[in-house]
Amino acid sequence: MPATSSMSADTTKSDIQIPTRQEIPIDYTWDLKPLFANDEEWESCLSEYASKLPELNSTKGKVGLSPRDLRDVLELEKTLAMSAEKLGQYAGLRLAEDSSNDANLSRQARLDSLITQAGELSAHIRPEIMAIDDSKWAAFLEAPELCDWVEYLKKIRRFRPHVLTASEERLVALAGEPLGGFERAFSQLMNVDMRFGSTFDEEGKEQPLTQSTLSSFLLARKPEVRRRAFHQFYREVSEHGHTLASLYAHSVKTDVFSARARNYTSSLNSALFPDSVPVDVYENLIVEVRAGLPALQDYYELRRQVLGLEKLHHYDTYVPLVSEIKRITPYEEAVKLVVDALRPLGAEYCQILERGLINDRWVDRYETKGKRSGAFSWGSYGSPPYIMMNYKDDVFGDVYTLAHEAGHSMHTWYSHRSRNWQDAHYTIFAAEVASTFNEELLTHHLLAQTDDLAMRAYILCRQIDDIRSTLFRQTMFAEFERTTHAMQEAGEALTYGSIRSVYRKLLDVYLAPAVCVDEELELECLRIPHFYSAFYVYKYATGISAAIALSDRVLSGGESERLQYLEFLKLGGLRYPLDALRVAGVDMSRPEPVRAAIELFRRRVDELRELLG
Repeated sequence: MPATSSMSADTTKSDIQIPTRQEIPIDYTWDLKPLFANDEEWESCLSEYASKLPELNSTKGKVGLSPRDLRDVLELEKTLAMSAEKLGQYAGLRLAEDSSNDANLSRQARLDSLITQAGELSAHIRPEIMAIDDSKWAAFLEAPELCDWVEYLKKIRRFRPHVLTASEERLVALAGEPLGGFERAFSQLMNVDMRFGSTFDEEGKEQPLTQSTLSSFLLARKPEVRRRAFHQFYREVSEHGHTLASLYAHSVKTDVFSARARNYTSSLNSALFPDSVPVDVYENLIVEVRAGLPALQDYYELRRQVLGLEKLHHYDTYVPLVSEIKRITPYEEAVKLVVDALRPLGAEYCQILERGLINDRWVDRYETKGKRSGAFSWGSYGSPPYIMMNYKDDVFGDVYTLAHEAGHSMHTWYSHRSRNWQDAHYTIFAAEVASTFNEELLTHHLLAQTDDLAMRAYILCRQIDDIRSTLFRQTMFAEFERTTHAMQEAGEALTYGSIRSVYRKLLDVYLAPAVCVDEELELECLRIPHFYSAFYVYKYATGISAAIALSDRVLSGGESERLQYLEFLKLGGLRYPLDALRVAGVDMSRPEPVRAAIELFRRRVDELRELLG
């Protein structure tokens, strides 16, 4: 899977204007030869992978025999997993090049089938690890044969209190697909069955209104365009409100069922357990952000004044206060800007990155027919950490996207070269820190080098809106998830009315009185896909807080601070994310990082107010 996906707006160019891959110079595309020389070599590796899968059958009953037997089982599983990673990366990158290509689709589908088969054949390994008695297990961890696997095994064994009997595990596995039906139903309802009609853009042209185009209408400079699109969109959501509420309620019920079935104290505890994040971290995030809400209210008031509105509505909070700057930044210049901004991380970091972005062709730079939209970074163990872009030299925001994805890629580069496969894969919690950290350094660099007022205003607005949407808004979402799950766990009914009521109270806390909260906005909680995969959004808020704290630490510090941050990148998945961040110099169990992020937000709003007069 890609390390991240930073989705950008789909292009409005016609297919005639979009070049094919054959029309793009090869140096502008990624070089996949370090993975496989060609499709034929991939096919050969796939056949070899398939031929080795039956070897997993011979491992049944061997896991607990001796440390050597366990090591042999783990090494076989590792060999197969590394092959699957490499095969998957190549197949996924080729599919991203052109998702309409039958060969690309077939390649991915055949691999998916084999990976499913591998999962079935290896399903006995984890239960057999859990079945080893404690005294024998302690001796296993001391055995020299398993010295490279100790941390990996400890993480697996940690789940022992939450692993069920074989028959119970079978029932839970069988229930997985029907219990997950709410998510598929939600997607079908929102993306297929709902009809939002069309509305007029700023030029008076009628355009379709959809889930994806709503954001474009909310960026319009004309207030009437924003208002009309908002109310029209939510009229359709309201028509299906009771169905959406039922789907969301079943999502929460499924989370609660899963947590109780596996003996967790709560659904929140169940979600935080894999990353070893204490519930206090989640709770303290909400407390600190609530304490910082006056700064958010101040920003909304500034926004109202700058836009010249009598009242600020939620649909007025997305239009940029400063127009996109008119600046042409060719890809090579963007690379130079990003690399220069990252100089505080040292020569090695910058040399590796610059070589990867240019000479080693990590990046598939430009839009082509059939190519996936947005951007992502993806690296399998030992491979280049490739980056997909749809770079446009007249969109300065794409420079930030490049810095963001470069953060993921360098995180991958360092972790894969510093750790064994079993310890190299970092969590999403840690991933968001490395990418946002790079954006923070780019912002600092751009502000330090420009005297252009329009550019400074653009940079300030960008950072302010990033913190607003990532720290404040995602924390509100996290609080909503906490409340609705607690209601279900307490036996309270989650209905159309009660869900709206919970969300309305949060809107009044986080937005009012600076923002006029329209009644339709209460329905927003029913249409956000993240809510159907609960307790994920808080990672965005903690990630940006950690990134801001670490970027300030590196910029104001010296060699030790730089090396500590690089050590964090090198840790990969060896440590749990909070422990890894402590190595870098920030403790997310304490309130200071969140407070520092809010203080930066407040300071940037003051700078923007002064700049705009």
